[in-house]
Amino acid sequence: MKAVILAAGEGQRLEPLTNRRPKPMVPIANQPLLEYVIDAVSDAGIDEIVLVVGYKRERIQTYFGDGHRWGVDIEYAVQEKQLGTGHAVLQAEDRVEDEFLVLNGDRIITADLVEQLVETRAETGDTVMGLTRADEPSEYGVVTLDGERVVGVTEKPRAAAAPSDIVNAGVYAFDEAVFDAIRDIDAGPAGELALTSAIEALVDDRDGAVRGVRYRGLWVDVSYLWDVTDVTARVLDATDEPVQRGTTEPGAHVADDVRTGSNTRIGANATVRRGTALGDNVTVGANAVLSNVVAFDDATIGDGAVLRDCVVAENATVGPNSTVPGGPADVIVDGTVYEDVDLGAVIGDNASAGAGVVFDEGTVIGDGTRIGDGVTVSGCVPPDTEVRRG
Repeated sequence: MKAVILAAGEGQRLEPLTNRRPKPMVPIANQPLLEYVIDAVSDAGIDEIVLVVGYKRERIQTYFGDGHRWGVDIEYAVQEKQLGTGHAVLQAEDRVEDEFLVLNGDRIITADLVEQLVETRAETGDTVMGLTRADEPSEYGVVTLDGERVVGVTEKPRAAAAPSDIVNAGVYAFDEAVFDAIRDIDAGPAGELALTSAIEALVDDRDGAVRGVRYRGLWVDVSYLWDVTDVTARVLDATDEPVQRGTTEPGAHVADDVRTGSNTRIGANATVRRGTALGDNVTVGANAVLSNVVAFDDATIGDGAVLRDCVVAENATVGPNSTVPGGPADVIVDGTVYEDVDLGAVIGDNASAGAGVVFDEGTVIGDGTRIGDGVTVSGCVPPDTEVRRG
């Protein structure tokens, strides 16, 4: 059985982190989201993978290549235009035979779920959908069950109208019938084919059945900027032996569940608290204090900086004695206000902040922006902006 992994999406709600990389390549605890999915598939004993790629696909193809590092064979199908998850699955049609799995490339799962789907498919011959519980089910497809049979899928219902907290986990076992179900979807004005619409058609088909498999293991979704720090912390909590590389200078204190990359340097008397992941070649200055911070490769955090609930993207610089007090914050995404989220600040790729900069809670700094010394900054700052004291 092959696994088809959908990794073509852009992830606009994660801008600016997705301006230079596709959403599945956003690092969580120093490895791309997509790598967790490939690890789960490989650990479940599946060694043939089709990656459906699209937006900035070269980042994915360069990193994963033919898959030999993960003990799998990877081939690629290209979705030239992002016209929905169903359309993405259709791009893999000529690369699969009979039975196959479909997984979202941006949700962290474990091999247990993959194994459960494979076993259930082998035992029943039914279409199989992975299910899990969500604290906010209205963000997902809410599933109604009759025993183990799926009898309804309500996509992103209003919170008060959600029939349960059981949601679609984004992992499926199909046969070739799903392709015809996708082609029969009414694409609508946007021209998009949603895989969930095809599943709803399969649920309504009296000749078939969609069986739900409940999963209680690790399942996390990264949809918003504040998810990057939250999910990183959850992954680190679930890891028995976080990897710490690089060098730590005398007097520095690094919590046990912190992950650091190669050639990372933590300066004298710095404090790096739990929930923090520092990528390769990251520099943390002397006396800096980091808590729940995700720093991508080549980031620089200056002496005496104090950062909390913060993402510092690739090759970005936070100057000495700068401060990110942390959340909670009210953040607007696509016209919706999300209240009291734990987001201190996001500093985009190649952005830089000078000495003594203060970032108000919920601040998002665009790629390449330059912030002068002593500035207090808040809200969303566009890319390539120059911000100086007035």
